[in-house]
Amino acid sequence: MDAEFPYSAIEMQFVLKGFETLPIETRIKIEENIKKALDKKKCHKEGRFVYDCPFLIDNVCSIYEYRGIVCRSFGLMALPDSKHEKVQVPFCCYQGLNYSNVMDPESDKISSEKYRQTGIKEEPASFNVSYETLTSKDIEDVFNFKFGTKKPIIEWFESKNSN
Repeated sequence: MDAEFPYSAIEMQFVLKGFETLPIETRIKIEENIKKALDKKKCHKEGRFVYDCPFLIDNVCSIYEYRGIVCRSFGLMALPDSKHEKVQVPFCCYQGLNYSNVMDPESDKISSEKYRQTGIKEEPASFNVSYETLTSKDIEDVFNFKFGTKKPIIEWFESKNSN
C-alpha cells in the first residue's frame, strides 16, 4: 500500500525496538524494502513521495505490536476536515472490511437500518483520528511527553543510509 507513513521520533524509537526483536531473515527483508524505497525516492522528481511500507512482508505487518499511531488508527471512521464534508470512511469498508456491514454504498453513509439489523445498539461513531490531531501539542501537554520531530518513515532511514 503506497502512502507516506508519518512517524514521530518517539514512535520510531518504539518501531526500532520492535525491529530488534524480529528474526534476522525478517530484518533483512525489511532492510531490502527500505533500500528499494530509498532508491525509488532518488528517482522521484516532484510532488508527494509515496511508497510501500517497508515493514509489510507478504501484506502482513512485521512489527504489528510496535506499529505507530497512523497504523493503529487506520480503518476507523474519521470526522470530516470541515463542517461541509461528510464523515470519512476507510477504503477497506468498500472491500468488505471495517464498517462494510453497516454502510449504505449508495449514500456513502452509515445506514441506521443496517446497523440495527446487526444487533449493534448504538450507531458506529467517527473520531478525530488525523495524525496531526493525535500527535498535536495539546495531546503532548495532556500526557506530559513529546513526540519529537515528525516525518515520513522513509526519511528516518534516509539519513541513516546516506552515511
